[in-house]
Amino acid sequence: MRSRFDRFSWLPVAVLFALALTLPTLATAQTRGNPICAGEDVFFNPGNGENIVVPSGFEVSVFKSGLNFPTAVAFRGNRQRFEVFVLESGHGLPSRCNDETSSVVGGEFSATNPFTPDILVFDQSGNRIRGPLAKPTTSGVGLQPHGPAIDIAFENGFEGGRLFATDSNQAIRAVGAQNNSSRIVTVDPQTGHVTPFITGLPTGDHPA
Repeated sequence: MRSRFDRFSWLPVAVLFALALTLPTLATAQTRGNPICAGEDVFFNPGNGENIVVPSGFEVSVFKSGLNFPTAVAFRGNRQRFEVFVLESGHGLPSRCNDETSSVVGGEFSATNPFTPDILVFDQSGNRIRGPLAKPTTSGVGLQPHGPAIDIAFENGFEGGRLFATDSNQAIRAVGAQNNSSRIVTVDPQTGHVTPFITGLPTGDHPA
């Protein structure tokens, strides 16, 4: 009988290319721009995973590209039929070009703001079937808008259960403002409703 690890031995590779294949290169003339910093377009070529080195017997292919700062992946289902939950942090370190409060992107509670966190759900073929989930659309609703959102995981692994996520408002770099803003929350996998589970966690390796 094959172990669960054997049955899902392809998952580490899936995680790798789900997170890594959005990086731009200079290989094509295809470009992407940032509406906040117009005129600073960059070359964009996700490729087909040809630069990822894997052990003999493994093969890398593109599952999904064009994501907004993906930081974590969780799986639910089995090898024949499964869902892929991708946490998009929206942005990492703060800068004027990824300001989630900018009116250019609708402000921090815009449902289409690419710089605030959310969760996208794909089927086993890479088709988006739900999301964005947990998007902050008003104060106290969804993941915290300023980020970063770091991780997601199902309570029972591939069998599902509660979906846990971690988020923070530490990207606000005001002195002492968000040092204990980190949380562990649960996210409804269907509706995206966010419920705080543990709050007031210290953030980062030193106070802001």
